[in-house]
Amino acid sequence: MKFSLGGSLKLAFRPWVEGLENIPAHGPAILASNHLSFSDSFFLPAVLDRKVTFVAKAEYFTSPGVKGRLTAAFFKGVGQLPVDRSGARGAAEAAIKAGIEVIESGGLFGIYPEGTRSPDGRLYRGKPGGLGRVALATGAPVIPIAMIDTEKIQPPGKVIPKLMRPGIRIGKPLDFSRYQGMEEDRYILRSVTDEVMYEIMKLSGQEYVDIYAMVAKRQLAEEEKAAKAAAKAAEKADRAEAKAETETDGATGGGAEKKDRPAA
Repeated sequence: MKFSLGGSLKLAFRPWVEGLENIPAHGPAILASNHLSFSDSFFLPAVLDRKVTFVAKAEYFTSPGVKGRLTAAFFKGVGQLPVDRSGARGAAEAAIKAGIEVIESGGLFGIYPEGTRSPDGRLYRGKPGGLGRVALATGAPVIPIAMIDTEKIQPPGKVIPKLMRPGIRIGKPLDFSRYQGMEEDRYILRSVTDEVMYEIMKLSGQEYVDIYAMVAKRQLAEEEKAAKAAAKAAEKADRAEAKAETETDGATGGGAEKKDRPAA
């Protein structure tokens, strides 16, 4: 299924790729990518000759409707692993365990260090727990990857993708084997993650924001909520003002009519 669907994606969207030679033909590696769109998990596996395994939230495998069934079929077909994210700590541990197992079996493990899709196309601070711990527990090389323009193909909430060419830039492998076995050192984890994010930023050309994407999403949601409340309040005030003007005009007009009426 991977190759038939991958071929269809390449034929329809014609993604351009730079640095494909940086993906090893054999052996384990961690593919660390920015995350702009739901379709990132479609396009990256489609252009690789090897299977790449991501962990995906369990909802992708259980969503209703035609889109849900197609999504589940695709993720299963390309070997993605469902992870229940209802408990943050449990989900993180499950993802790390899955990543280590993929690496130890000699496979390619894909991960989005930002932890969620970018809300506005910018690159956000990487979360050190998943990427850093898998890299330091296994000693596998980390290959930075930049997805380009995928957010324009399928923005959040858009069901039917727009036909245009996305891009994929693949950087040179980063070797962190000198830190192997130090996955409990939070300073090392932070340093490793920041280095990877810097390489992704260079590849993607994105503006970097030194906060977590999830925090940015909450801030944007709060701003949107406040803007809607302000607009609603302004609309209510406008209606009240219009009503008051109507009542004033009515009272003034009635008084004038009575005053101008000739005496019998």
